[in-house]
Amino acid sequence: MEHSLEEEIPARPPGRPRDEAVRNRIRHAALELLEEVGFSNVTCDAIGQRSGASKATIYRWWPNKVAVVIDAFVESVTPELPLRETATLEEYVTVHLRQFARVVSGRNGRLLSAVIAAAQNDRQVEAAFLSHWIKPRRALSRKALQKFKNEGLLPERFDIEQVLDAMYGPLHFLLMVRHGKPTPAYAESLAAMILHGLAPREGPHPHRS
Repeated sequence: MEHSLEEEIPARPPGRPRDEAVRNRIRHAALELLEEVGFSNVTCDAIGQRSGASKATIYRWWPNKVAVVIDAFVESVTPELPLRETATLEEYVTVHLRQFARVVSGRNGRLLSAVIAAAQNDRQVEAAFLSHWIKPRRALSRKALQKFKNEGLLPERFDIEQVLDAMYGPLHFLLMVRHGKPTPAYAESLAAMILHGLAPREGPHPHRS
């Protein structure tokens, strides 16, 4: 049966501990295969074989392999990127860029790269990735930045969507093009550059006679 691109990845049910252990084995198997063979070569048969779960068990919780892999990715990466509140815009930008640089430099960065690559040619992957990762993360970040704007800490002239692109775009670029390493020093330097650009501007200096 065909599944709509808009079909939701099911939320985690309360379930029994044993069920959750099986779900976690399936997620773990999906991520291992994603890293080893790439998204296009992952199958529910292979996920089932590696996890020890039947296809019927997989389809009880997910409609297709796209849903399994994206759910597994989100479950793996989310704990590494807590969107905690910060007191200042400087702290927010610096902390979150450090966190994302750490993710990009490790295994979850490789998984993220594989998902982004697959999304370029597969509309189901693209839709699931946007709806279950990009849009929810941006919504939380947008809310935090809007708070700073409301408090006058982020100048009104800046568009929040562009600020988010400026924060995370360079690290995504490093991840996909691999022309450099997302080191902690790179994250600190990027944060300083962005914060300098976001700083309130003084009025024009009067001409000297």
